Amino acid sequence: MSSEQHFTDALADTSPSSPAQRFISEDGVVNARARVLGGGSCLNAGFYTRASNEYIRAAGWDARLVNSSYRWVERSLVFRPDVPPWQAALRDALLEAGVTPDNGFTFDHVTGTKIGGTIFDNSGQRHTAADFLRHARPRGLTVLLYATVSRILFKRQDGVPYPVAYGVVFADQLGVQHRVYLRDGAKNEVIVSAGTLGSPQLLMLSGVGPQAHLEAHGIEVLVDQPMVGQGVADNPMNSVFIPSPVPVGLSLVQVVGITRSGSFIEGVSGSEFGVPVSDGALRWARSFGMFSPQTGQLGTLPPKQRTPEALQRAAEAMMRLDRRAFRGGFILEKILGPVSSGHIELRTTDPRANPAVTFNYFHETEDLERCAHGIETIERVIQSRAFSNFTYANASVESIFTDSANFPVNLLPRHVNDSRSPQQYCKDTVMTIWHYHGGCHVGAVVDDDYRVFGVQGLRVIDSSTFKYSPGTNPQATVMMLGRYMGVKIQAERWRK
Repeated sequence: MSSEQHFTDALADTSPSSPAQRFISEDGVVNARARVLGGGSCLNAGFYTRASNEYIRAAGWDARLVNSSYRWVERSLVFRPDVPPWQAALRDALLEAGVTPDNGFTFDHVTGTKIGGTIFDNSGQRHTAADFLRHARPRGLTVLLYATVSRILFKRQDGVPYPVAYGVVFADQLGVQHRVYLRDGAKNEVIVSAGTLGSPQLLMLSGVGPQAHLEAHGIEVLVDQPMVGQGVADNPMNSVFIPSPVPVGLSLVQVVGITRSGSFIEGVSGSEFGVPVSDGALRWARSFGMFSPQTGQLGTLPPKQRTPEALQRAAEAMMRLDRRAFRGGFILEKILGPVSSGHIELRTTDPRANPAVTFNYFHETEDLERCAHGIETIERVIQSRAFSNFTYANASVESIFTDSANFPVNLLPRHVNDSRSPQQYCKDTVMTIWHYHGGCHVGAVVDDDYRVFGVQGLRVIDSSTFKYSPGTNPQATVMMLGRYMGVKIQAERWRK
């Protein structure tokens, strides 16, 4: 069964019932894919900070339009956070550890320590990229929820040397197939913004990708484009849990230390990382929240093993731990770039399935050395006078790192005797910070206006076009790029 419709513009949100879909990369690191209207801004820690001026120049963007596009985003959903004591101590400790100067509150990416913006307002309400729909012209936009796009439609036209995109095929929540067509006119085009995993995957499912790989999956090759799915990277994150002798208020990322060695230091804290539950008596369910190795986003149990019995065993094991073990915060380290990269390949032709992803964490020595410098900075932060109120006087840095090294945060083997070298700690405890990017690079898959090479009427505009992650946290630049290209495309249409 199928239906055919025409829309002036169509936005298809590839959302199943859960807003976040876990996947395990071929590297053994557990990750998550946002499948919800608003994307990762519905799930992330909310930190907002711009890309550096060097990044903007290297991208070849119009600096004036970039700044106005950032400001448009900031007026819509960015706020100045209230900085609680734990975050203030982290800020002061970073300065004491040499991550200087103190840049105060700023959206700009500058070396030193700063307070950034947040998409949480003063009442704690999260704002997301979906808020931008309030600025849309309702008569010109149709939003389809729970719609999974399976392929882009192409046709041949007389006098046009390349296949022309003219619509998409998608399935609704019930699995019913639909086709959506562009209206006639040279100005109309399909714009793909399915993210680092989704955009290369959709191109390949549509016949645009490496010929041998597509043929192996029985996909008719429209354009042999070997660079689709290549250059995919994920900024490795390593964290250290710092138990606190005093209660710690809940906070997400608000402070960042931008070091000269290419590592970024951030932190999150929680009120005992627990939630109140009741089974006849009020008690606290103990977990490490988003960093819980059993039930959080970093859960290492494969999906088929996440049975109620397995989760119950994990919960019982955590309940046996001393309650003080959950009082404190995490200091995180993420590296610039990264230089290391991998690729995406199809596992199946089912568009709902995640592709196979290899990130090659720390494959390049430069990435590993940057991480090691970041870990050494965290050591100085923990030992600083500014952070002393939130550390136990008798706790050594070595014991703190050893405890964190034992967290089962990934599926990689441990090197118990060597995890205290910063380099080995980086390898053993590598996690994602959900900043993966690439797969449709500018200059390789798309041109400077984000048009896909080898076809017409198709653009990719999202993080899959980034060679490196922008700034310390990419969401500001991803949202800016949407506004930036929207203004440019509109101007192009007015000129024609």
